Amino acid sequence: MAGWRSRSTGSGLLLRKVLFVCSRNRLRSPTAEQVFADWPGVETASAGVDHDADNPLTPELLRWADQIFVMERAHCDKLSRRFRAHLGGKRVICLEIPDEYGYMDEGLVRLLKAKVPSYLPGG
Repeated sequence: MAGWRSRSTGSGLLLRKVLFVCSRNRLRSPTAEQVFADWPGVETASAGVDHDADNPLTPELLRWADQIFVMERAHCDKLSRRFRAHLGGKRVICLEIPDEYGYMDEGLVRLLKAKVPSYLPGG
């Protein structure tokens, strides 16, 4: 699927599949996907909850993910309303990052690096 970054650990260890979600999958979630694409033990993907997202969120992506990060509470609400049956009890972590950053914006990268690693392997 578009936007997925797959890697092998080379040691046979399973990678934790991490999904980043924002509104249109154009700025925040693709940045997060890129920032953590090389994190040890992690495989990343990103999607958007809006119907016009570049890579729209699907039930398949939610099933694929071991861990789900959303940028705002509104994304949590949309996930619950539209995809509750597909979440399978997975924890959804809200990063509280507003839609005021461009793709790979230094401020956004700094925020992501401050908020996400504690939830990742080795973080």
